[in-house]
Amino acid sequence: MRKPLLSLLLPAAAGIAFLALWQAAHVALGEDLRFLLPAPGAVWQAALDHRATLLRAALNTAEGALLGFGLAVLVSVAVSVLLSLSPWVRRALYPYLMAVQMTPLPVLAPICVIWVGAGLKSVALLTFVIAFFPLVVNTTQGLISTDRHLVELFELCGARPWQKLLLLRGPAALPYFFTGLRIAATIAPIGAVVADMNAGTSAGDGGGLGFQAVIFASQAKYAALFATAAATCVLGFALNAVVLLVAWLSLHHWHDSYERTDR
Repeated sequence: MRKPLLSLLLPAAAGIAFLALWQAAHVALGEDLRFLLPAPGAVWQAALDHRATLLRAALNTAEGALLGFGLAVLVSVAVSVLLSLSPWVRRALYPYLMAVQMTPLPVLAPICVIWVGAGLKSVALLTFVIAFFPLVVNTTQGLISTDRHLVELFELCGARPWQKLLLLRGPAALPYFFTGLRIAATIAPIGAVVADMNAGTSAGDGGGLGFQAVIFASQAKYAALFATAAATCVLGFALNAVVLLVAWLSLHHWHDSYERTDR
């Protein structure tokens, strides 16, 4: 019982210490500059005052983030299988995958708007771009890192390529895949917010947290702006929690990393 209790108490204590330092920094700024760093209480009050707006914006951002994230998972698995077939395939395609990842979202946003229009489709497409690369890199590494002796054993037994993929390489790559999934789950909400700032729209109440952040900033509502940032963090934590749960359900019975921590 000590470890679960400690795992709850330590983050709680760190959070209280962070809020105390935040409040002290707010006071230390002086009367003329305190608006730059609203007090934690002011941020909480702003979240309550704008709760309907923030909830609607958070749901819109979550929709774009989940669509882009889900598409990134599906496409990355298919591309990873292709890349794992041959080192020549990897050498041919990797530079182009990196080029897509290194292109800034504000540069891609106008292209997406031209192609699919402003709003949810563009936000989902830009979120896909930012979540795709860590997934494909980690999954490919897992597929090509399978124990060579096990691969030779399968070949000795006459296993077909699809059997090696489904029964050996796929399961062996799962820890790598979930590592990429955790990274993608962390950056997907961030990507959706940035995409919403550059390619979002308020038509039909379709604006997300990024669009709302631009509005709050233009109105000098700094406490509400901090509340918007907190809502984005909540989305990231929620998506990470789901990924961690799926990873635990998939791996804890057999993978060493979970077996060691369970002892």
